[in-house]
Amino acid sequence: MLSPIGERALLDSSGTGKALVKFISANDVGTTGSHQYGFYLPKAVWHMFSPNSPDNGVNKHHDVQIEWPDGFVTDSRVYWYGNRTRSEYRLTRFGHNFPWIRWNSDENVGDLLVLVPHSINQFSAYVLNQDDEIEELLAGLGIEVTDTWGFFDTSGVPEEIEDNCLSHKFREFVQDLNALPSGAVFSQTTINALTECIENFNRNDADTKLLRLMREEYNLYRMAEKVVFEPNIQRIYTSIEDFLNTANSILQSRKSRAGRSLENHVEYILTQAEIPFSIRPTVDRTKPDFIIPGAAQYNDIHFPTEDLFMVGVKRTCKDRWRQITREAPRIRQKHLLTLQPGISSNQFREMQSSHISLVVPKQYHSDFPVEARSSLLSIESFLDILNAHNYHG
Repeated sequence: MLSPIGERALLDSSGTGKALVKFISANDVGTTGSHQYGFYLPKAVWHMFSPNSPDNGVNKHHDVQIEWPDGFVTDSRVYWYGNRTRSEYRLTRFGHNFPWIRWNSDENVGDLLVLVPHSINQFSAYVLNQDDEIEELLAGLGIEVTDTWGFFDTSGVPEEIEDNCLSHKFREFVQDLNALPSGAVFSQTTINALTECIENFNRNDADTKLLRLMREEYNLYRMAEKVVFEPNIQRIYTSIEDFLNTANSILQSRKSRAGRSLENHVEYILTQAEIPFSIRPTVDRTKPDFIIPGAAQYNDIHFPTEDLFMVGVKRTCKDRWRQITREAPRIRQKHLLTLQPGISSNQFREMQSSHISLVVPKQYHSDFPVEARSSLLSIESFLDILNAHNYHG
């Protein structure tokens, strides 16, 4: 359920037809020691927020006015830094007492910024901080953030599929669809296409592999969604209820697919690594996502507890992490695999005190507060820990 601010962000983005969404990182708030401040903005979509192209050897800026929730307005500035070793856009100048980003405070790390450009000089912006609300907004806009940022654009930007073989296989899969298949089918189709089209795909490290699987499944889903739903969208609706039913069907399909995608690909990566597991077993009247090496070992009181692992899988974890603390109570130290790019120091300390170890793709580690980084596990390093238990020995 979206809050009133979340609803405004969705309506504003949909009405404008464009929006940039990004997870606020430790670098944005100046807690990484880089002496930078302000929201990093991606070069890939610079035309959405700046008239200044990303040219090397020059620094440029232009002024913008941003309306934030509750009518708060800032006279801000978009900088392009192209001199020396820098090559980035930053949104800066928020004034004193700005409530959504504070210098040298990581309180907002992991929140989602939604930046809506009404013109090149006039924006509106929203900050969301609850997992359910963030995922509801992303589903409503039909976008997925497999990096720290993503963008919504109704002007017909084509799907970015880097490989011609992959594009061919995806188009072949979607061309005759008249209904959306299950999320498991999307995941398996993506796995098959990547392993067939990209030589030695499975020799990539697990972190790179997982993020590529997630990104390409999203591309495949958007192609399928267009084939299945576009004819229905173009027809004349018989009533408001007819229109709302169609919109709700699209939204539910997006949420249903996204909800299982990460689990499906984690299952594939564990299988490729030859790690035994049970997926969503019932143990001690709880239903964790993964038990390693399996539910039978968990239920065997003679099996060493130190060789048991419980892995929760959640795309975002700012507040959902607490759900796994009650699961598989025989296992004290639990692991949470997430695509959350950054959390605050306070949240991290709370997780540690609750015996939660975070497993995060290595590409996101720099977005976490400095004090958290040494304790983060990459997916590859977590697999190394599991393999050291020699379950097949």
